[in-house]
Amino acid sequence: MNRRQWISIVGIGLLALLAGVLTSQWIYKTGLASDPAIKAFFANPWQSPDGKLADTEKWRGKVLVVNFWASWCPPCVEEMPTLDKLQQEFKAQNVLFIGIGIDSPSNIREFLEKTPVSYPIVIGGLEGSNLSKQMGNSQGALPYTIVIDGQGKATSSKLGKISEEELRKAIKSAL
Repeated sequence: MNRRQWISIVGIGLLALLAGVLTSQWIYKTGLASDPAIKAFFANPWQSPDGKLADTEKWRGKVLVVNFWASWCPPCVEEMPTLDKLQQEFKAQNVLFIGIGIDSPSNIREFLEKTPVSYPIVIGGLEGSNLSKQMGNSQGALPYTIVIDGQGKATSSKLGKISEEELRKAIKSAL
């Protein structure tokens, strides 16, 4: 290959990289949940792994960190200790973490026996997966975390494993 071809290939590669970065920033900023999706989240009859209905009215007015996860998803499992730690830290500031398991109730129960967390876990199933898409997770991948402020507005979201620093910043901006 001659020099001109190499320069062309490098130039096209850089343009593709720039387009990817700009597109991901646009998706990140426009991927927040709409009001109807958040209303659907509160209206959904969420059940705990032991079959009890969750009282979503108790969730209103709080900063919510909603995390869509599954027991078979390694990044989901890896971030749970961080979520648990931050739930304890921010609990007094009216922040509530909610885990929505995109898994069977028996798998979730079995997982929680080995890895208990201090925040509520509800069964999402297929409906939970659809709701995560309505809430901005266009790819439908896991984990997916969305922060909702006390007024019920989505303030940030993250597809993929979220770091403690990212989540701390998102919570503080929603308070």
